[in-house]
Amino acid sequence: MPLRMRRKWRSRSLVDKRLPARCRWRASALTGIAAFALVGDSAHTAGALQPGALPDILNSYFTTSARLAASERAALLAGRPVLKPLDAEASKEVAMAGAVWIEGRPETYVRLVRDIERFESGGAFRVTKRIGEPPQLADFDALRLPEDDVASLKSCRVGDCELKVSAEMLERMRQTIDFSKPTAARDADALARQIAFEFVTGYQQGGNDRLAVYRDSSRPTFVATEFRTLIDRMPELGEHLPELRAYLLDYPRVSLPTATSFLYWQEAQFGLKPTIRISHVVIDDRPEVTAVASKLLYASHYFWTALDLRVLVPDRARGRGFWFVNVTRSRSDGLSGFVGTIIRGRVRTEAQKGLEAVLNETKARVERAER
Repeated sequence: MPLRMRRKWRSRSLVDKRLPARCRWRASALTGIAAFALVGDSAHTAGALQPGALPDILNSYFTTSARLAASERAALLAGRPVLKPLDAEASKEVAMAGAVWIEGRPETYVRLVRDIERFESGGAFRVTKRIGEPPQLADFDALRLPEDDVASLKSCRVGDCELKVSAEMLERMRQTIDFSKPTAARDADALARQIAFEFVTGYQQGGNDRLAVYRDSSRPTFVATEFRTLIDRMPELGEHLPELRAYLLDYPRVSLPTATSFLYWQEAQFGLKPTIRISHVVIDDRPEVTAVASKLLYASHYFWTALDLRVLVPDRARGRGFWFVNVTRSRSDGLSGFVGTIIRGRVRTEAQKGLEAVLNETKARVERAER
């Protein structure tokens, strides 16, 4: 996910009207993948900075992973945000990196993220709620299934469902909810809240092994497997932040003494459908580098899983401030086949625009908070 979005996603403008109606809907919905990184509009322009060398950790990353060209390095050192598409499995993954210099303190950014209910509010974010420690059923009091999702549940079958649900979850809903009753929507909401509570409790106890196995298509999708594959495609995480990598993969069996974390859920507008998401935010705060990872555990539409990694690197040689590096990877169905081939380039383009907005908005918010 970033983390902030201020504008409503305008997915329909990306859809080729020459496509069949069914394909247009799918293409429009898939642009929600690119929206995962959006934080909003910002006209903030960085001031000129004195050129210099990058810290070793960034120089290594920009050389071996992001592979910045000389002109891109020069732009970054001059104070301009830089964006770079990353190698990704085109049929199911979108990956992007970006960086910018921010005149502020890393702890200011961390403070903003910890207040997640304010940080991700307004615009496309309809509801954002931090989950307690330990989780309580009341943490989900504001959760309501969108009307279209309730309608979809009536016809959902294993292997054919517009919602991302496990077979067990689907069977439980079908056995519990009588869709012929006028209370069906209310009953569906109550069961969804209970399932969400049980899901986060199970994740805290069993980690990735308790993530879903989706049966919304002809072949099952194991979210834990997809997440490990995503991490494996980020070797720089193991090289520079091995403890964080181990924590993301093996939580709660491993500890990370330098980190704090929390869970939160939200309803946000992505593509054509409101999407309910549950995420695990990990803040690994060290004197030499701060890393903030947002791990997507569940999304009711579009995504299997995703990781939004932000690394904050102070640079004393440059003065007061820090380098803000944002790497996003998301895995989803729908990027393969005929329609996927048509929209893949558009999704990447919109993801790049979204990440640029992330960098500009983050810079503006931190520097504004420092005044």
